[in-house]
Amino acid sequence: MGVVSEFRQFISRGNVIDLAVGVIIGAAFGKIVTVLVDGIIMPPIGLLLGKVDFAQLKIVLAPEDVATKTAEVAIAYGAFINTLIQFVIVAIAVFLLVKLVNTVRRQEAEAPAPAEPAPTPSEALLTEIRDLLAARRAAPPARVVPVKAEAATTPAVVRKPAARKPAAPKKA
Repeated sequence: MGVVSEFRQFISRGNVIDLAVGVIIGAAFGKIVTVLVDGIIMPPIGLLLGKVDFAQLKIVLAPEDVATKTAEVAIAYGAFINTLIQFVIVAIAVFLLVKLVNTVRRQEAEAPAPAEPAPTPSEALLTEIRDLLAARRAAPPARVVPVKAEAATTPAVVRKPAARKPAAPKKA
């Protein structure tokens, strides 16, 4: 099998396409969260803390030198705080999404199975016949005693009980 056909088979699997869609949506969601944090959440927090722009907070280790054309060396902890807040927002959103999906799956699992439709009269009759045949097969066969044809047509003879002898007197 060639590399191209293996790659085509790999790409055509459903889970790979689902993963690709998830990555694309996640990237778009990440941009939305970045704008939310940088443009909406952090400005009021910065205003409360004395008109500070968190994205610009840093500890300068070595200032920029124009004469030697060296850039500033700084620890940008404000950008780190922004990124940390973005992470927390994304984590909460993913948690809520997973919780929603689990709730829906749990409700689907608890839902009763659809009831079977009532059988038609012909199906009911066939079911009854099937059950009778199964019961007959399961029961031991009855023993058939052959009856002579002559005996069946001959009238039965009724015998009178034998006469009793009188009891003998008891001797004392």
